[in-house]
Amino acid sequence: MSHTPHELTEEFPEAADLIHKLKTSDAHFAKLADAYHDINRDIHRAETKVEPVSDLAEEDMRKQRMKLKDEIAKMLRDSAA
Repeated sequence: MSHTPHELTEEFPEAADLIHKLKTSDAHFAKLADAYHDINRDIHRAETKVEPVSDLAEEDMRKQRMKLKDEIAKMLRDSAA
């Protein structure tokens, strides 16, 4: 499969080391990161028509990804402080 956009290290390039650290030391963060990764892959497959879904389903997946990204961003900010 081609490169999947919106990976966490692309979304937060300045926090790549912190993302790795938190994925290995914080179970909640690791769970969020895994969920983000999974939904991001699902969105990519829908966008590229590998696994087509309805517009509503794709919109719901995008909302879910945004919610996860916001929570991850907050954890990154809190950990960096």
